[in-house]
Amino acid sequence: MGETYEQAGVDIAAGEEAVERIKEKVRSTFRPEVIGDIGGFGGLFGFDAKRFKQPVLVSSTDGVGTKALIAQATSRFTTIGIDLVAMCVDDIVCQGAEPLFFLDYIAVGKLDPYHIEQLVEGVAEGCRQAGCALIGGEMAEHPGAMEPGEFDLVGFAVGVVERERVITGSRLSPGDVLIGLPSQNLRSNGYSLVRRVFFQVAGRHLDDPAYPDAHHTLADELLRPSVIFAPAVRQLIDSVDVRAVAHITGGGLPSNVGRLLSSHLSAEIDRSKWEVPRVFTEIQQLGDVSDDEMFKVFNMGIGMVVAVPERDAFKALDVLRAAGHLAAQIGRITEGDGSVKISGLAPMAAVRGGLEEGGDSQLRVADD
Repeated sequence: MGETYEQAGVDIAAGEEAVERIKEKVRSTFRPEVIGDIGGFGGLFGFDAKRFKQPVLVSSTDGVGTKALIAQATSRFTTIGIDLVAMCVDDIVCQGAEPLFFLDYIAVGKLDPYHIEQLVEGVAEGCRQAGCALIGGEMAEHPGAMEPGEFDLVGFAVGVVERERVITGSRLSPGDVLIGLPSQNLRSNGYSLVRRVFFQVAGRHLDDPAYPDAHHTLADELLRPSVIFAPAVRQLIDSVDVRAVAHITGGGLPSNVGRLLSSHLSAEIDRSKWEVPRVFTEIQQLGDVSDDEMFKVFNMGIGMVVAVPERDAFKALDVLRAAGHLAAQIGRITEGDGSVKISGLAPMAAVRGGLEEGGDSQLRVADD
């Protein structure tokens, strides 16, 4: 008998079983615009152009970085898909887009249908939270390139916004207020430094308490899924004059807020206006990490920043809090030089359209 694909490490039957396992999870995300079912060569979405005068499609792609290694080490795969969706849909909402549909790409060393089912379970949950349809994806088995148990996860989101309502930050003005939406965890950024500090420097183990008085493990802490902010931000856009939105991913507040600024504006952020979650202080203390480095790498407890006119600040806070986010006014826009000034830290130059770690889907260095 001659050589077979299975002998080379690729199990077609396992792939077919995995597709059967995920069908109902995928269908649970469908919106009325979805045409047909999964299994076609392309996902079909019947876009309703009558809703818009000049619809603009907005797209983003991202991954989950080395947070995947924590999931791999613990064999806990059901939530990391939520992170994947968050990283993509929370990017496109920064330009005012409503997330429409999502696609995923899963590469594995050896295809385990149950493993795939768990990963897609998280992606489907993220899509349900974001209100977008999971209309397609790809599973790839890469024997030799990846070891059994290893995986990578990539997502692609597409949304729509009326052309005249695209948010660019061009209307930012001195006096505009910055409102922060809190993130109680790391989301998916900075995990290379996280792993170095906890495992190499401090010698911690995943089943240790997250910190000395914690009632949950370090694994629990590091695998907490991202909050998905897009639905709340969309509600805000429909309620007040939102002039700019920044998704706080790799590069932290300085880089991502800085990307909103022209050369004649600055942002002043008051770090006393929110409580930094314990996980960040633990990383800083264990690794002797400087304030400057912490704010450049992590979100430090703020997952999104929206800029609104001062007259709309109270209404914006009400809308975001009603949507379940304990939003706070954390700063304002001033005349300046394109820098982001965080109280207690040296002014940091804005990064505009350049390289960053794990931020937008245009040009960046991925968070590894």
